[in-house]
Amino acid sequence: MPLPFAAKSAFGTPPQFSTPRGNPQATRDDQRYSLREFVEETGQKDHGEGFFELESPYMLEVNLNGMVWTKMGSMIAYVGNIKFVREGILENGLGKFLKKAVTGEGTKLTKAEGQGRLYLADSGKRISILQLHNESIFVNGNDLLALQEDIQWDINMMYSIAGMMAGGLFNVKLTGTGMIAITSHFQPMTLRVTPDQPVTTDPNATIAWSGNLTPEFKKDISLKTFFGRGSGESIQMFFRGNGFVVVQPYEEVYFQKT
Repeated sequence: MPLPFAAKSAFGTPPQFSTPRGNPQATRDDQRYSLREFVEETGQKDHGEGFFELESPYMLEVNLNGMVWTKMGSMIAYVGNIKFVREGILENGLGKFLKKAVTGEGTKLTKAEGQGRLYLADSGKRISILQLHNESIFVNGNDLLALQEDIQWDINMMYSIAGMMAGGLFNVKLTGTGMIAITSHFQPMTLRVTPDQPVTTDPNATIAWSGNLTPEFKKDISLKTFFGRGSGESIQMFFRGNGFVVVQPYEEVYFQKT
């Protein structure tokens, strides 16, 4: 049985349990860094009832009542009754299956079905939500995080380079009406493209562009940044017309595994 606070110690002095005087900062720090405050600050927030909502710049909340396509391995948590099924071989048609077999495109999707809240993330990358209204956009396959069921998608091969993963550069064209979520390393920047002001980009830093643009490819061996380093080619993407292109302050380079 513990001694009451008033009990004396072996030296005849009652134990002291009071907060040290003259140090109010210690008390404030104890309150500011409490477990309760941590839970409140990091707790899930209700941001609305949209199909996609940003829980944070790096976490996507899907308010699911049906089905959504997600990037394989992107689920970090969910609440409710949700099941996950990997994309079937012929789920999206024989043509897309054959394209994946030939190109090795890394856009592997998982179908999430059910009702609840689903949380997605991709290696801490920043997430952007886009609402398409009968529009189209090209997205780097590795930067596609999620899309609504009604969005149509197709794989496109843009450039072939020996020594690169699957031998070239690929993207996904998304078309229709609905929401998609894309990712980028750090804050992306969107550049306007006009006939009088074409835009040139590094393919490794290019994550998306408007569906009406078809990039051209230029070689420049004088540049220090290379796409397809194994081939010795330096490639630039050249956009002309009317539209936009989205870039990130980071170069994603995918080498073929040996």
